[in-house]
Amino acid sequence: MKTKLSNSIQSELMEAGIDEAGRGCLAGPVVAAAVILPKNFKHDLLNDSKQMSVVNRELLRDYICKHATSWAIGVATVDEIDSVNILQATYLAMHRAISGLNVLPQLLAIDGNRFKPYASIPHQTIIEGDAKFLHIAAASVLAKTYRDALMLELHEGFPFYGWDKNKGYGTIQHRVAMAEHGQCLHHRKSFKLKNQQLSLF
Repeated sequence: MKTKLSNSIQSELMEAGIDEAGRGCLAGPVVAAAVILPKNFKHDLLNDSKQMSVVNRELLRDYICKHATSWAIGVATVDEIDSVNILQATYLAMHRAISGLNVLPQLLAIDGNRFKPYASIPHQTIIEGDAKFLHIAAASVLAKTYRDALMLELHEGFPFYGWDKNKGYGTIQHRVAMAEHGQCLHHRKSFKLKNQQLSLF
């Protein structure tokens, strides 16, 4: 039975839930989403996006975008990831998502255990927050569906890497294709793979 997610950390301040997708990938950008939900928001399917089916994520994406008080996407490119490192690029994507909101939140609820402060808005990090709070779960859905769509577009130009299925993560198929074809412009050059990591065993 699915655990019921809470609407917010507290009841006085307007909160935005923040989550990212693609931090651990070998290729493609890192994407973050920021979501402010109305106090009465609910949806039986909403949960951590990693625990949901593709069909349910797509259904929820449209529902969240329609019913959220405000939502926004932030992207940090492969070049930015290679330039400042993946952690700083993740913060950059999150900050861009927050700045895209058309309502200023009073508290930021961040999935995970680290965050770089944004402006003067207080924040709270929550480990596995996408499985505990609706606004973070909603952000996880938007970040993942947006990034998955980007990776499907990139797949058209480089089909041998299998990004339509692995979305840039380091699966065996992806790593073998990298060994055969090398890296392309969408790979994170700062993510070095040792030869033994490219083997099948």
